[in-house]
Amino acid sequence: MLKTRRLMAGVAVTAATALVLAACNGGTGDDPDADPVDTDDTDSTGEAQDSSLTIGWNQSFYEYNNDSRTGNATANANILYLMNESFRYFDQELELQRNEGFGTFDMVSETDEGMTMEFILSDEAYWYGGPEPVEVDAADLMLYWAAHSGHRNTLADDDEVIAQVESELFEEYAQEGDDGEPEIPEEIQDDYDQAVQDEAAQRLDAENEVFFNGTRASTIGLIQEMPEIIADGKGVTFDYSVPYVDWEYDFDVGVPAHVVGMRALDIEDPQEAKDAVIAAIQDNDVEALSSIAAFWNTGFQFGDTLPDDELVYLSSGAYLMTEFQRDQYLTLTANEDYTGDRPAAIQEITVTISGDPMSHIQALQNQEVHLVQPQATPDTLAALENLGELVGVYTGDGPTYEHVTLAVDNGGPFDPETYGGDADTARDVRNAFLNLIPRQEIVETQVQPLYPEAEVRHSYTQVPGSPDYDQMVETNQMPQTWPVETDLDAATELLENAGVETPVPVRVMYDPNNARRSNIYELMRESVEREGLFELVDVGDVNWGSLLTDSSLFDASLFGWQSTSTAVGASSANYITGGFNNIGEFSSERVDELFDELSSETDAAEQANILAEVEQILVEEAFGTVLFQHELIAGYDSRLQNIDPIPLAPTIFWNYWEWEFQD
Repeated sequence: MLKTRRLMAGVAVTAATALVLAACNGGTGDDPDADPVDTDDTDSTGEAQDSSLTIGWNQSFYEYNNDSRTGNATANANILYLMNESFRYFDQELELQRNEGFGTFDMVSETDEGMTMEFILSDEAYWYGGPEPVEVDAADLMLYWAAHSGHRNTLADDDEVIAQVESELFEEYAQEGDDGEPEIPEEIQDDYDQAVQDEAAQRLDAENEVFFNGTRASTIGLIQEMPEIIADGKGVTFDYSVPYVDWEYDFDVGVPAHVVGMRALDIEDPQEAKDAVIAAIQDNDVEALSSIAAFWNTGFQFGDTLPDDELVYLSSGAYLMTEFQRDQYLTLTANEDYTGDRPAAIQEITVTISGDPMSHIQALQNQEVHLVQPQATPDTLAALENLGELVGVYTGDGPTYEHVTLAVDNGGPFDPETYGGDADTARDVRNAFLNLIPRQEIVETQVQPLYPEAEVRHSYTQVPGSPDYDQMVETNQMPQTWPVETDLDAATELLENAGVETPVPVRVMYDPNNARRSNIYELMRESVEREGLFELVDVGDVNWGSLLTDSSLFDASLFGWQSTSTAVGASSANYITGGFNNIGEFSSERVDELFDELSSETDAAEQANILAEVEQILVEEAFGTVLFQHELIAGYDSRLQNIDPIPLAPTIFWNYWEWEFQD
């Protein structure tokens, strides 16, 4: 059977979205310890079936704090969606649904100057998985504000200490590479990265410097005054400093405050720990907050196995994490104590990890795996369809778009400082490079064999076919600036005018385990190295996701952004100065101003005008380019009912409480 859904052109809300790093080639390997499927129907009480479900995915879970700089990834977000509750979620029509079993939120008042909000958690909201359940309450909301607003940070960033620690630890971890130069071996890159983050956090803590690395200045930062605790400690009220257009999408619960307090402040009692966290935030106690921020940044990172500290992977929702082997599998078990509105429908879910989508499909045929979301290629789609009635197949629009982003503040070829601060020269070099990226050839060879109607995407913020897409393209002039067939003459002239020595070396970060990305890299290399203009340096790494937080490691990055929200202004994190997802360190005062305007603009036409001007600046400044919109395919055991992916993360996982096995 084949299910197909196309994203309606009218859903313009996908234009500006919150994004996470997307690996984009989901699949599975075999888990020899997985239990056989029990196809007993779900009983009338709504309890989980006594059954096991195995899902294939391509990248391992690695960090519980999905809001941190290192933890912001689809691989983490999908698992946490199954484990933890939220005030909201999106349904199959991309409509925002309120999860009132967990808590309620609303606007109390609104003026021309701002708005007052109220968030109150349910009396049934608890953190599970520790020695005893602990209430989710105002302490968690207060910590969320402190961690994301930036109003308790004493530093604007931690770049200086990170750079210092990296240089010191490099000698300890580096080994001689094939070229005789020292390098960090791939197999210990994760260890090195974590050691850098841990040491940097410890140094900031020792110096009583506060820096939460998940700061979202353009959203939560609009809550300038500290929230006030209400509802007997179960909620907060606070003011946005402007009439914030995306208020329904934003504020939430992150990591458990009592765990942060217990571990950061060495307090044994959960309630005392929560009280201490609240006091530190209310009193702006820098000494306590420096320790809180240090643990928030790094304390929820996983190693190779399930952490000994059970408090760093608690659940507030339908599933508890019960087993974990990094890069192999993860097991979630139904939380019998959960009383919310989205209970587990399947007793046990195992997510197995492999980078080979064909092995996943073979396992699906053998009924060893029951649900996969492989990279969309002609081979994977054909393989799924050839499995016949045993397997259901879904195809439709995906949440991910492929792009190339350039690093402009790392001392590399696209940074003005490389040319004595000459911004025009750096821009010419960037434009020359972007003129040589063969966008049409990439789409024709890597996408159209599967979807003949696929086209090059020309907008940073709008999905092709959405109502505002044409306006973006007409305004930004991306196709004219960087022709899809490339422009060798323009690139040559730009580099000659810049007076730079050629070939210009450009380090490209991407996932070498992703076959399509490897193909795209080769197409780029063949094109940009024509006439000796550029020389690509392959710095692809299987740990690309965590490495993107350090722009000193690359000059250009090739990967996919995956949409997680339909909020109007959430794309600001990609482009504003210091934005959470602004991996290339791009900065424009006008872009910052425009996103400030967007945050309080309620008129849809004016929102589009603002985004169009943003896009125009991004093209003029040669921020980077967009390649194509991904398609989404999924295969599932035909006994598994109610699989209906949506074109937003968490795609195949969104309605887990409706899943069931049938004979």
